[in-house]
Amino acid sequence: MRLEVLTPTRVMVDTRVDKVVAEAADGSFCLLPRHADWVAALVPAVFSYWAQGREHILAVDEGTLLKCGREVLVSVREAVAGSDLASLRDTVEREFLRVGEHERQARSALARLEAGALRRFSAIHPAPGSPHGA
Repeated sequence: MRLEVLTPTRVMVDTRVDKVVAEAADGSFCLLPRHADWVAALVPAVFSYWAQGREHILAVDEGTLLKCGREVLVSVREAVAGSDLASLRDTVEREFLRVGEHERQARSALARLEAGALRRFSAIHPAPGSPHGA
C-alpha cells in the first residue's frame, strides 16, 4: 500500500507500507493491502506503520484516515515522529489532549460571546411580529 500522512503544513510520510495501525474513538484497527476500503475519524494516539521490514511510529492529533484500494491517506492536525513508544504516548497525552481541552474551552467561550451578542442585537432590533417589533 502507499501511505501518505499529511499535516496542514507538511507531508510527514509518503512511502510504501505493508501494514497500518491507527486508533479511532471506538478503538484501534489494522489495515492490510487486501482489506476493504475504509474511512475513520482518528483520535489523538500513537499511529504505526510497517515499511521495509520495520515498524515506524508517530504521535498523531485528531484527523481522518481514508483507505481506497492500495492508497491510505491520513490527514491530521499535527504529527510527531519518534522511535520510542513511551515518549510518543507522553507527547499525545501532554500536547494533543491538552490542546484539545484548551480548544473546547475556547469554543465554549466563543459560543457564550456569540449568544450574548445575539441577545443584545435582538434587544436593539426586535424581530417583526414580536411584542417589541414592528
